[in-house]
Amino acid sequence: MSQAQIPTLDIRRFTQPVSAADRAAFVSELGRAYEAWGFAGIRGHGIGEARIEAAYDVFQRFFELPEPVKMKYHLPGTGGARGYTPFGVETAKDSKHHDLKEFWHVGREIPRDSRYAQYMPPNLWPDEVAGFREHAYGLYQALDALGSSVLSALALHIGLPEDWFRDKTDQGNSILRPIHYPPITSDDIPNVRAGAHEDINLITLLVGASAAGLEVRSRRGEWVPFTADADTIVVNIGDMLQRLTNHVYPSTTHRVVNPRGEAARKPRYSTPFFLHPNPDFLIDVLPGCVTADNPRRYDAPITAQAYLDERLREIKLK
Repeated sequence: MSQAQIPTLDIRRFTQPVSAADRAAFVSELGRAYEAWGFAGIRGHGIGEARIEAAYDVFQRFFELPEPVKMKYHLPGTGGARGYTPFGVETAKDSKHHDLKEFWHVGREIPRDSRYAQYMPPNLWPDEVAGFREHAYGLYQALDALGSSVLSALALHIGLPEDWFRDKTDQGNSILRPIHYPPITSDDIPNVRAGAHEDINLITLLVGASAAGLEVRSRRGEWVPFTADADTIVVNIGDMLQRLTNHVYPSTTHRVVNPRGEAARKPRYSTPFFLHPNPDFLIDVLPGCVTADNPRRYDAPITAQAYLDERLREIKLK
């Protein structure tokens, strides 16, 4: 199987359409891509190369800091909600081996008197890296806006109003996660850079999928490499949207495999943005996604925050 089977679409056909017919065609094509794969590439997103490069520069400079300096920003007992999570902590659900990565979490900036403040602590910002806050949060906001456009198109595809998700994600507990996969010194280790897993959230937007390693499991059980073009952001369905849509949009298993030989001796960086609903959003199967061929799969609704807490325990972040 070739990666061409995972479609890449230009979202300007939705945000700046040349015609109503082409906008409707984009909605249909995007929806079909997610029904089949749970993954798609998005180009024409308007997030400039300079913005992405500036963010990656500050992320790399942080990860190059000495370990004791990075550990100043590690907050044990918080589930890694903000700041630094060191190497060897996160473990894919049901995996025996931890992932080969360290990462940082940037969350939404909200007023401290917000009703969501208990779920979204203040961000940490490393004093040692000039421009970290500016570039990290600028990328956060750009990906948040792009994710909203993707969700608007998917809302139309499943028969909802275009703005259906807007007031359900405008205070979402979304996370930007710069990741560093250090060089691998042995080809014989049992760990992989990121074990096979599904994402927790509504959708994930991945900046930096142009580096080889991401693989997506097809419905036939085959691992399909998805190395996107440099101007493409990979967007995939998470478990929350799978549950909300009664599996119309599948949350597809994916992983980041280790390269072999000399390529393994080089670090890898990537930055996913996990778009979440507002913490009190009730994830309940949409009636329009229940049919005779696709009966309701979940009896009880659950809030986004309760679901998140449950899953963070499973991957050993809580």
